[in-house]
Amino acid sequence: MKRFANRQEAGRALAARLADRSWHDPLVLGLARGGVPVAKEVAAVLHAELDVVVARKIGVPGHPEYGVGAVTADGNPIYDQHTLRSLNLTEDQLAHVCDQERAEAERRTALYRDDKPLTITGRDVILVDDGLATGVTAKAALRWISGHGPGSTTLAVPVSARASLDGTPVVAVLLPKDFRAVSRWYDSFGQTTDAEVLSALE
Repeated sequence: MKRFANRQEAGRALAARLADRSWHDPLVLGLARGGVPVAKEVAAVLHAELDVVVARKIGVPGHPEYGVGAVTADGNPIYDQHTLRSLNLTEDQLAHVCDQERAEAERRTALYRDDKPLTITGRDVILVDDGLATGVTAKAALRWISGHGPGSTTLAVPVSARASLDGTPVVAVLLPKDFRAVSRWYDSFGQTTDAEVLSALE
């Protein structure tokens, strides 16, 4: 199965999957940070407005990369209850981590959006990330979007683990059987910086 050279190439491939649909006043939201360069390419092809949404992973204490939940700057956190049970963890035990991640989501949202008004109501919203592994941050972002009355919401990613779909409609270019990690499907997958996000949004 093919790989993407970088997020820009992945964004163009994803845009090709979305371009043949009819969109009403489309709004493309990049899931910060890595989803924004992908979303920029999608917005360009669809002639759509580009903006950003921030959702932060809530990780297991001592293993922050292992996400069991996610939270946006405003709104309640979302947790994978099956994973919590399997790790013998409760939401209360993760409250401190959740507060830290919410604060970081607030910081990034303020930095990226700078109080610029964002109109979602009645529009076709396309949430874009660079890949879908557990899907927990995407689900938190989708719930945030749904609270603002979109006309429709589409989750779109260049590559997704099949188990992450979990009944959520998603447009994906690649659905590999042997997924392992998002980074495996990119030749270049460096961390996206705040400066790169701001540059894309400009």
